[in-house]
Amino acid sequence: MRSVLYTQRVDVIESYKERRDCADQNIPRFLSECGYLPIPLPNVCGMARGLVEEIRPCGIVLTGGNSLCKYGGNAPERDEAERILIETALEKGIPVYGFCRGMQVILDYYGCKLTDVQGHIAVRHSVAGMMGNFTVNSYHSQACLEVTEALEILAQAEDGVVEAVRVKDRPILATMWHPEREQPFAETDITRVRALFKA
Repeated sequence: MRSVLYTQRVDVIESYKERRDCADQNIPRFLSECGYLPIPLPNVCGMARGLVEEIRPCGIVLTGGNSLCKYGGNAPERDEAERILIETALEKGIPVYGFCRGMQVILDYYGCKLTDVQGHIAVRHSVAGMMGNFTVNSYHSQACLEVTEALEILAQAEDGVVEAVRVKDRPILATMWHPEREQPFAETDITRVRALFKA
């Protein structure tokens, strides 16, 4: 079984003076359903590139949780580790899928600005575009309304929020919705990830 690396959120536990990496157990369940061996990545910047080179995954998944520090977040080590992962993936031609915060990381990497938005936390709403018309889950308070030339918009919400993009000349795809929070997992999300990672 081919492996896929996925990132984790940072939880700060003040009472223990600890910064913990963690992820929803549904993330590896979703990736396993897609047909991959899911491997979590620590937010230790010095390890990011080495783990990619050692494991040689068929894909990298940038997951949700934690705002970027430039937009009020508190996990600079995650910002840096995911930037290194994107750079390494670009160098080695490894496909990348980002969702929610993962999409925001990709948007930021390609020079897109995020803004505060209303009506996108813990709701379902419709999206439309090149991917078609359908309903998605939504758990974000920041979003992008315009993208740079390197990106192509694949889906938008009715209020103009960009909900899915791809990098035009690279195997990088991102969505603002969480595929792991659909129960059961949506076949369209599974198919999309398999197509990107060439399952």
